[in-house]
Amino acid sequence: MPTSALGALGLFAAVRVCGALVLAAASGGLVRRPLLLLGHSWDSVWYVRIAERGYGLDQHTADAIHNDLAFFPLYPAMIRALTVFTPLHGITSALLVSWTAALVAAYGVYLLGTRLYGRAVGTVLVALWGLLPHSVVLTMAYTEPLLIAFAAWSLYAVVTGRWLWAGTLAALAGLSRPNGFAVAAAVLAAAAQEVWRARGRGISPRLWAGAALAPLGWCGYVLWVGHRRGDPLGGYFTVQRLWGSRFDFGRGSLHFAQHMARHETRVVSVMALLVVAAGAVLFALLLADRAPLPLVVYSGLLLLVALGGSGFFESKPRFLLPAYPLLIPVARALVRTARARPWHATVMGGALAGLSFVYGAYLLVVARSPL
Repeated sequence: MPTSALGALGLFAAVRVCGALVLAAASGGLVRRPLLLLGHSWDSVWYVRIAERGYGLDQHTADAIHNDLAFFPLYPAMIRALTVFTPLHGITSALLVSWTAALVAAYGVYLLGTRLYGRAVGTVLVALWGLLPHSVVLTMAYTEPLLIAFAAWSLYAVVTGRWLWAGTLAALAGLSRPNGFAVAAAVLAAAAQEVWRARGRGISPRLWAGAALAPLGWCGYVLWVGHRRGDPLGGYFTVQRLWGSRFDFGRGSLHFAQHMARHETRVVSVMALLVVAAGAVLFALLLADRAPLPLVVYSGLLLLVALGGSGFFESKPRFLLPAYPLLIPVARALVRTARARPWHATVMGGALAGLSFVYGAYLLVVARSPL
């Protein structure tokens, strides 16, 4: 591993450790409570339970039926493997998988940024991603680190022409999270672009194989859930609707914004709206920057899911964490600023770090808001 890559990974690890220390201080400084907050909060409870007991839980509430089939299988399977082959218990295994995946993801993000725009941009891109307001999720027992690890390396494989790796990693991303299909779509879009460019010339069989592999993970799990529910094509989406999650073309997001404009609301809601709005602006900048097609397709679909999906709006910034290519225009601007006015870049980085650390602790300790 090059020294520059080690530096980028060290920077990412340092900012996330600092965030964990702030969380520990905010929660009383005890070791057990921060670990429980990171490893056994909200969705992580479901993942650990699936790892321990398998699928089959229906949880009835006043207005919904929550079924654990909504959670994709790869993360709990990895937790299960660790608990079987090591003396670690479920929560510790879940955190270990997430932390390892976050480091692997950071390396992939760095390599992709470096490949396209140079080492300085790659390093700043990793730092920005690790300092997003909701980046505390990257140290929690959640599936975002796993998805981003597969997505980053799949996209890197695409831009370097390694089609079999791209398709295989996209399939694994599809087994990680519902929005993992965006990785497969990016691979397919890149393959179609390559076929168009090479019209009249031979196409490598590896490209066709990679394109065929890419959607298998997501499609396979969706069809399996449908088969288990007795509705092969619609069963999975019924499970999601029972959670209150469906694609409504942005009506829910618009209603949320209108509600905020009329009524006093919480800090978490305001921040969620700001992050989603910033995501839309950054996507426009990514288009203006003429980013490679797979990055545009991948980020655009993640943004579309966040904007167009119904459900708990405060979770949408977490859904955008995998859309790290949206940060490329900011990373490039920061590199230019650092070269011209180093002090300005330092102040901006410090302000972003303070916001990330304090807000992450606020989410888990004070707000206790579902992520």
